[in-house]
Amino acid sequence: DGVTEVLAHRRESLRDKFVEIPCSEDYDSHKRFEGCTPRKCGRGVTDAVITREEAERIRRIAERGLSLGGSDGGASILDLHSGALSLGKHFVNLYRYFGDKIQDIFTEEDFALYRDVRQRIQQRIAQAFGISSASMYLTKPTFFSRINSTEAKTTHDEYWHPHVDKVTYGSFDYTSLLYLSDYTEDFGGGRFVFMDAGSNKTVEPRAGRVSFFTSGSENLHRVEKVHWGTRYAITISFTCNPDHGIGDPVL
Repeated sequence: DGVTEVLAHRRESLRDKFVEIPCSEDYDSHKRFEGCTPRKCGRGVTDAVITREEAERIRRIAERGLSLGGSDGGASILDLHSGALSLGKHFVNLYRYFGDKIQDIFTEEDFALYRDVRQRIQQRIAQAFGISSASMYLTKPTFFSRINSTEAKTTHDEYWHPHVDKVTYGSFDYTSLLYLSDYTEDFGGGRFVFMDAGSNKTVEPRAGRVSFFTSGSENLHRVEKVHWGTRYAITISFTCNPDHGIGDPVL
């Protein structure tokens, strides 16, 4: 377990916290895009991009969507782009499965808020890493997660294993998380942990907090198991490769 250092406490409101770290070699095995592929690597946390009120509105989108399904285990996902929704031990396509009923669940305003939030996070990441936001593309998977303390039933429910996004997904260059609930208020456990040699750097979730980082092995990470309550977040990821870009979800 090593030494744990808290990078961002729930109770503090951080304008901009950024830690630069040396880049791993993961990016060398993929096509490089000048002006976008990370040459400066690191991780940042900000509470100044998305308001708590906006985070609550987004959490309600997640709650409505996930109320249509949910995993038998403790981790459920909802992907508005692909339509992937946890249902029991499997996934269904929300749009095919529920058809026109989707119009009763989500509104145009929901999707407009989602787009606006995604753009602001993209601009913040570009600013932190000194690149143009126009050179970044939204990539998949980009999804809501709802985690509670229910025992895992399938490997999809085992969210707590250490991993590297670039290794897992390939297309990821920059990863962000927008937290939609509060550590110690809404849930226990569930902190985000960067696993560095000799120490852990933790981020305590807080509604409206954005944590972002370069997706290579320099940012090996995991999420602690949630012990009680429910933890909501949304993972929004970006690639430098236009071939892996996706559009915003549309109703």
